Order: sequence, then structure tokens, then C-alpha cells
Amino acid sequence: MNLAALEPQAREIIQRYDEPRAAVLPLLWLVQETFGHISSDAEFWVGRLVGLAVSHVREVVSFYTMFRTKASGRRELRVCTSLPCMLRGAEDVLAQLRDRLNIGPGETTAGGELTITDVECLCACEIAPMAQLDEQFVGPLSQESGILDAMVREALRDPRDSGQTLEPQPFVSTDGPVVSTRFKDPEGTWWDAYVAGGGYVAAKKALLSMKPAEIIDEVSRANLRGLGGAGFPTARKWSFIPKASPKPKYLVVNADEGEPGTFKDRYILERDPHALLEGMMIAAYAIGSHKAYVYIRGEYFRSAQRFNRAVEEAYAHAWLGKNIQGSGFDLDVVIHRGAGAYICGEETALLTSLEGGKGFPKLKPPFPAISGLFQCPTIVNNVETLACVPFILREGADRFAGLGTPKQGGTRLFSLCGHVNRPGVYEASVGVTLRELIDNYAEGVRGGRKLKAVVPGGISAKVLTADEIDVRMDFDSLMTAGTMAGSGGVIVMDETTCMVDALQSAAKFFAHESCGQCSPCREGTGWVYRIIRRITEGQGRPQDLDELLGIAGDMEGKTICVFADAAAWPVQSYITKFRAEFEEHIRTGKCVLRGESPQLTVHS
Repeated sequence: MNLAALEPQAREIIQRYDEPRAAVLPLLWLVQETFGHISSDAEFWVGRLVGLAVSHVREVVSFYTMFRTKASGRRELRVCTSLPCMLRGAEDVLAQLRDRLNIGPGETTAGGELTITDVECLCACEIAPMAQLDEQFVGPLSQESGILDAMVREALRDPRDSGQTLEPQPFVSTDGPVVSTRFKDPEGTWWDAYVAGGGYVAAKKALLSMKPAEIIDEVSRANLRGLGGAGFPTARKWSFIPKASPKPKYLVVNADEGEPGTFKDRYILERDPHALLEGMMIAAYAIGSHKAYVYIRGEYFRSAQRFNRAVEEAYAHAWLGKNIQGSGFDLDVVIHRGAGAYICGEETALLTSLEGGKGFPKLKPPFPAISGLFQCPTIVNNVETLACVPFILREGADRFAGLGTPKQGGTRLFSLCGHVNRPGVYEASVGVTLRELIDNYAEGVRGGRKLKAVVPGGISAKVLTADEIDVRMDFDSLMTAGTMAGSGGVIVMDETTCMVDALQSAAKFFAHESCGQCSPCREGTGWVYRIIRRITEGQGRPQDLDELLGIAGDMEGKTICVFADAAAWPVQSYITKFRAEFEEHIRTGKCVLRGESPQLTVHS
């Protein structure tokens, strides 16, 4: 490795950050993208550049799943096996790949052309079952679509040759009124089109004619709540920034979308990136921030590329940098890529990762608004939340509030996947019911089958039965129903779904993604997964269900972040609502739905 040749690029990367150690992940990406993997010499090199011990760098490399310490195939195929893909036939995909290529997960073809890796959710659930070939999403990988065979041919092609596009266009809402109006072009909305459609009118209004307090008041009257999952009032969060603090203030955008069943933020980043940028400018001005970081999940290669293009356009037209549009306000934006760790979607883990470490959550208080990035006041907002802000300032708070419910204004982007006829992204009022989303938007359950269960807000949300879907999709209504709106990721399961298999898939995800910092989470998630896997293999015991509920109960409220709670909720709800099915599975040693062959009947 000629690491010295990379030093000019490395110095430029380090200069983007207010503290050198924050450049650890982008420097590791630079090495891997240049040489294919990260050697021990490269770890020493990165540590020397940013002033960190090599042991720290080694910890970081080992923590993130996308970093490689040894060479693999010329191409990599990452096959998603999380719940939405499992429901659509991920196990069949892996079996068919083994038949065609004579390799399984973790193996490389004899000629070194391809390495297969099984991964947790890639958040392209609308094309499940799916995979990622190098940087390209591929799916649905069903025999009927012909895409699986095409992908095998493409995977064995030399990546330097021009390839074919293997990703179809799923249904994507384009009729707004708030966020999706510029989703029509799959290639994205760029500067001229965005400005022609009223882009940056709201930012100009904010920067040239409004005070920060007036902006916060307008967003407060709009009843905008955080759309990443927590649902906390956005304006109230902004107001927590201490005005008298002498420290720099930071705006951090959480684009680390990783919740299985969720794929909304990706469409904003790829099809309407300027809406996010405009919302960021307004938010940064409102909180007094002059530096914004956008943390994009590592698997979102195209999303990062397109958003970077939008940032360059904004700089070129004087909407970023010094004295924006003559307003006297300065703002710089840095794009920071993650490297494969679901936990970094938790805001304090994201900040730890952005600071150049493992994605470990932090104890609160202090909250990020008081002591966040680099121990400075920081606001962390989700992509969709910020993309709504230009509409509020352009159309008025009353207009946005009127689109929603009394306690939550506006619309949101709902991701629908699983056993529906038309998976996709849908924009609807937060007052829409779950039944309306499934029947009217996604055109019902596939093949006319009966609905069995629905996860309404990403895999962490407690499952609902078919009798519980006449509930509005705002945060408060779903909380009253005993579940949560979460990230708006709706996973639909029809009557052929084995709920034991479904829970095993969820448990596998949480066991894999626990950061390991807290013992109840680290040990509990693994323990839960081992018990459920044993049940699916026909070795269940009568006491297992009560033991699982006990473990889940002991995990709740015992850890630094809510990951352990999120892992416990599916266990509690699946077993409680479908206990008879679990008991039958344990009593007979097999599932009546799939017989002896795992997960056959939950396939497309």
C-alpha cells in the first residue's frame, strides 16, 4: 500500500472537521476504496494523521461491518436477510445463489470474482428480496422477475465493464403536498428545477426578514414533530440550545436510516436533496449554527453522491459558505458517511461515531442540545423532519398544521413493504389510518390473502393484529394503541407468515446490531435469539415463552439507550398476541405453516 500517495487527500479531509479525530471514518473509507481493504499499516497511518492510538483505530475498524481487513472478491454481493426480505424469500435467494455460484455467505468464487455476504437491513425493502452489488441496489430477486439471473451474470462481470441497471422503479408518491412533490424524476431534482418550483424562497425569507425566535415560533405553531421515530416537537428541541453559550453550535442531520421496513429518507436524499439543504439552512439559522454535518449510512452510496452534488450546487449559487445571499449568515456543510452500524441511528451514538469512535450511545443528561458534538450545543434532526421546514415557512404554519391532527401537524412519508400488492413510499396525512394505507395506498394484501399482522413503525414497534389496524398513524394514536409510529415503516404480514420465524428474524437483527456496551442488551439480545432459534429448529421447551418474556422485561429500562427496549418490544408483542402459534410450534416441534422446510410459505 502506497499510503503516502493518499496524504494530500487525507489532509483535505481532515480540514473539513473541527477536530481531527472526527476524520477517522472518512480516512478509513479513503484507504478501503483505494486498496480494497484496511491493513494494519493503514490503521497506524490513520492514527498518526489524527493523533489517535492505533488501538483506537483498530477498535473502530472492528466495530463497523463495512470495513474489511483482508482482500475479498473483486465484487461484493450483500444479500439482505432481515424481516421484510425474509417475508419475500431471502432464504430462497441465498439457496439459489449457492446453486449457481457454489458459494455461500462469507465465501468467494474460485476465480476471485465475487464475495457473498449476508447482511441485515439495507433499507430498500420496497424491492425485497434484494441485495446490493457493490454500490447498486438489486431486486426484487425473485425467479419470476428474471432479475436474479441477470444479477448473477452482472456479478461475474468485470466491474470495469459497463453494466446494466438491475434496480426497477417501485411505486413512489409524487403528489405531495409537503415532501414528495419533487419525487417524479428518479434521477433527482437539481438546482434549476428546484428553484423554478419555489425552492429557497423559504430560506431567503428566513435569512433576510425573520429573527431566529420567529422561525422557532412558526415551526412550533405548525406542530412539526421529529419524524425519525421519537416524535419530539421540533421547535421545542431547537429552543433548548443555550443562547449565551460561547461554544460553537452544531446542526447534525441523522441520515443513518437503518430501521428494517423504512426507506423514506433515501428518497429525499436522492430525489429532492435541496429540500433537505434548505431545511438545514433555516434550522441552522434558527439555532445559531454555522457548521452542519450530515451523517449518511455507509450503504447509501448513491444517496451520498447525489446529496454531495446538491451541496456543490448550493455553494456555487452562494446558498452555502460565507455571507449567504448577503444576509451576513455563514453556513458550511460536511457530508460524513457511516460504515454499517444500526446503533448509529441513535442520536448520541451517531455523535460518538461522528467524533471518530465506535458508535456507543452516551448517558443523558446532558442532552446533545447542551453538550453534544465535541461537547458543544448540538441539535440532531432527521432528514424528513428538516425537509418539511421549507414548506412551513413558505406556506405558513396553519397550512401545515391543518394537514395533520391537533397534536401533530402535516404529512409524513410512509414506507410500506412485506405482503402488499404495491410496496413503496407514500405521503399521507399523519391522520391516515393503517387500514387505509394498506388497502387504499398499497392496494391491499398480495394475492387476496388475509392479513395476519402489521408492524406499524419499523421493526422495533410492537406488532398489531389484523383486528387492530383501524388506528390513525400519528404518534399519539399509535401510542394509545400500545405500539408506536416510529420511523413510519409499515411491514405487512399475510396469513402464510409463521410468527415464530418472523420473531426469529427480528431477534437476529437485534442480536447482530447491539453495540455491546450495556450488559442487559448485549447478553439479553443474544439470549433471546438463541432461544427463538432453538424453537424454530424444533427444540423448544414449554417454559421458553415465559423465559423470553422475563428476559425481555429485564432488558427494558436498564440500559443507556432504548435499543434494549426496542429489542424487547417485538418479543413481548409477538408472543402475547400469537401465543397459541408459538405453543403449537413448541409442542409439535415444527410449524404447521411451513412444515419441515424453513420459511417456504412466506415467500412470494
